[in-house]
Amino acid sequence: VGNAGNITAYWKGFREYREAGRVDNVPKMWGFQAAGAAPLVYGHPIAEPHTIATAIRIGNPARGDEALAAVSNSGGVIEAVTDAEIVEAYRLVATLTGLMCEPASAAGIAGLLKRARSGVSLRDLTVVAVLTGHGLKDPATALSLFEEMTPVAPTLENVLGTSIAAPA
Repeated sequence: VGNAGNITAYWKGFREYREAGRVDNVPKMWGFQAAGAAPLVYGHPIAEPHTIATAIRIGNPARGDEALAAVSNSGGVIEAVTDAEIVEAYRLVATLTGLMCEPASAAGIAGLLKRARSGVSLRDLTVVAVLTGHGLKDPATALSLFEEMTPVAPTLENVLGTSIAAPA
């Protein structure tokens, strides 16, 4: 959660669907802010926010009150995650899915991991994590967080690490 536009818009949509009779239940809204830029978690603006997750480096969210209302009204949570937790999640998303998200998007995954490690069971829940930002939005961070790669010639064999036989 940075400026809080997404969490408030999602909550508005869920409420409207319930009010229109399209769904019976709405989700609990869980929001995660970078620990160095977590005014909603700490309850006051942050004069000099700092985090690797540049897209959520917001010290005074434009829709902060609405985000807190969404969290409260849904029975959700708003919590902080460290840059180390964000980096761990960033690498995990890339490694397990092949998707390259930006660090701000990885904050949501970091929050889920943190809650699971603290004893919150996610086993019987339907969990949706929205990763809105592509890694190329912040390529410098991506390059700094992964080991240097060995360049290879642009062939399928080199990229896949195996030879490709012609069909028989």
